[in-house]
This record gives sequence, C-alpha cells and structure tokens, in this order.
Amino acid sequence: MTHDTPSGATPEVVLSIKGVSKTYAGGFTALKSVDLDIAKGEIFALLGPNGAGKTTLIGIICGLVNASSGSVEVFGHDIKGDFRLTRARIGLVPQEMSIDMFTKVKDAVAYSRGLFGKPADPAYIEQVLKDLSLWDKRDSQMRALSGGMKRRVMIAKALSHDPDILFLDEPTAGVDVELRQGMWQVVERLRQRGKTIILTTHYIQEAEEMADRVGVIRQGEIVLVEETATLMAKLGRKQLTVLLAEKLSTLPAALSADRLRLADDGMSLQFDYDTQAEKTGIASLLAGLNEAGVSVRDLETRQSSLEEIFVDLVGGNS
Repeated sequence: MTHDTPSGATPEVVLSIKGVSKTYAGGFTALKSVDLDIAKGEIFALLGPNGAGKTTLIGIICGLVNASSGSVEVFGHDIKGDFRLTRARIGLVPQEMSIDMFTKVKDAVAYSRGLFGKPADPAYIEQVLKDLSLWDKRDSQMRALSGGMKRRVMIAKALSHDPDILFLDEPTAGVDVELRQGMWQVVERLRQRGKTIILTTHYIQEAEEMADRVGVIRQGEIVLVEETATLMAKLGRKQLTVLLAEKLSTLPAALSADRLRLADDGMSLQFDYDTQAEKTGIASLLAGLNEAGVSVRDLETRQSSLEEIFVDLVGGNS
C-alpha cells in the first residue's frame, strides 16, 4: 500500500529526529542516538519488543519525556523552542485508556479539543465522530462501549484539535481480529485526509497491511528502516539447502558466490535465491557442482517469513 510521491518531487519531511538519546536517572539507557525522518502523508510502523524504546521515543516527540540529547523538529520547528506550536500539530493515542467512564462520547472529544485552546467546533467534532463510526454513539457513556469502540474514542480525542501527525501506540492491543481490520480502515481514511500516521505495534501483519515503511527498534536503537514493499520482497527469497553425498572442506573455487555458503559440518551448502527473479541461479549452481565433481544427495527449500526476519533483527542475529 505504498503511496508514491509525484515524479521528481521530494517528500516533505514533517518529523525529523536527530541523534535522540534517553538515559534515565538510574542509568538505564532507553534510546541510543535515534535518527529518523517521517514524510508527510505516510504511514510508518515502528516494530519492536516490549522495552525496545518505542513508547519512550513517542513520549519525547510529544513532549511527555525529556531527551538526554538530540533534537526533534515538527514541520521545521524545534519541539523545545516551539512546544505549544509543535504539540498542537500532534495527536497521541496512548496504549493506556484514560477516559472518565461516565462521560458521553461527544463531550469527551469536545473537551480534548478545548485542552489545546481550540474554539468549540461542533461541526468538526461531528465529522470526526462520523469518520470513526461513532456518531450513533455520541450520547452514550464511555462505560457502555465495547473495547474496540473505546479505542476509537481515544483516536477521536487525539484528532479533536485536527493535528497533522497522529501517533498510535499499540492501537489494536487487546482488540479482536474483526475490530483490528476496522481499525486499519480507519487509519487508511485518516491518511486519505492528509494525516501522517506513526504507529507502534507487535503485530507483523498490522505493519504489513497498513504501513508504507517499517522501522525496527531493538534495545533503543533503530536497526532497520525499509519500505514495506521492499521488506515484503525479501519474503520472495528462499533458501536452497544442497545436501552433499561427501564432506567438503572448502567451496570449489568455481563455485564461490555471494549467495552460497558451506555449512560448518561440510555436509551441505546453503544458496539464497529470489523466487521472483527471471533466473534463480539454481540450474547453473547444480551444473557447476556437477562439473566440480561434487555429488548431491538431496535438495531442500525453505522460505523466510517476515516474522523470522523480525525475530532475527530484534534477537540480535542480524
């Protein structure tokens, strides 16, 4: 679902994070020199395990946490020097729900708008509630809503002051599959209205389904930023294991290739290939083995999943 910038146009950077680090008083370093640029109108998914630094990074951008070093700019304005201006352009949907359960839906959303010093605008609030399929529930108390509907009210509150950038911190945590898909549709509609959306998630499928780009954070460091389509193309890559009849001590010189590795026990070869490529290189590999007098006992293929790529990255094996 990547949305391209018109040919020749440079995407406008709406959020620029440079060298942001955070070390807490106890000595724990939550973030280590994070650099990241987010373009206008994109959906960016930040993936990472618990404790990787996702929520700390969002907290810094939203002015809830002070960075130890580095800078953050929102539409070219420094978040410290122009706090009120930058914060007004950001909406945050936190993981934890913090709503008075006896408040009516429309009142909760209108109140949030007032917190940003924006004048009352019933027509805008109505539009937000309609966009989120909440208009029918406008006079319901929060306690009467399902978990998924409460999550939508949290998004409505974050949109109440019409921000340009929306942060969704684990937006579908604890939400069932059907509601999760509904949430994805909400996010896509928001993007169509020109919002830039940054979400954190544990769900690989969520990032795959919604995001233009994916960033992976591990132990406070961004270890990968890639277009989702490029990352998914890696799923087209398979690994061929060539089981050998006899042990090899080294690769025959004629076979040395970037994509070919000899196993430690010398009894198999690993060959990476792209299933989407015109030529996989398997035929020439097998011909080369034959010419080199290497006997093949069997062949096995396997395909990496995005889940495995992610586990490798966050597990430190990348």
